[in-house]
Amino acid sequence: VQLQASGGGLVQAGGSLRLSCAASGRTFFNYAMGWFRQAPGKEREFVASVSWSGIGWSGIDTYYANSVKGRFTISRDNAKNTIYLQMNSLKPEDTAVYYCAAQNKGGANGDRGNYDYWGQGTQVTVSS
Repeated sequence: VQLQASGGGLVQAGGSLRLSCAASGRTFFNYAMGWFRQAPGKEREFVASVSWSGIGWSGIDTYYANSVKGRFTISRDNAKNTIYLQMNSLKPEDTAVYYCAAQNKGGANGDRGNYDYWGQGTQVTVSS
């Protein structure tokens, strides 16, 4: 699976951005997908995740870091092999490089070690 993240940019505090992550392959629905971020000098941290949605899975679950809950929304479009991260009410502390990741047949989770594939990052900068 190859992942391509896009949509980052510079925005003022309180503003919104939508990140996209396009995946290659014909079994995209078999992968749990996640967003992580890494600020300068800090470790990569979990942001949001959405479960796989293949045959046998009863529904789509989502999971968020407490710091973004209520402000960010993760979604997936299996027809387009793409996930999205809608980010509202952005804060300067949301500034980071954002990465998307894929886990084969996983549930929504924030464990970085569970993810098998990673895309390149997209920079998000929130000015105060």
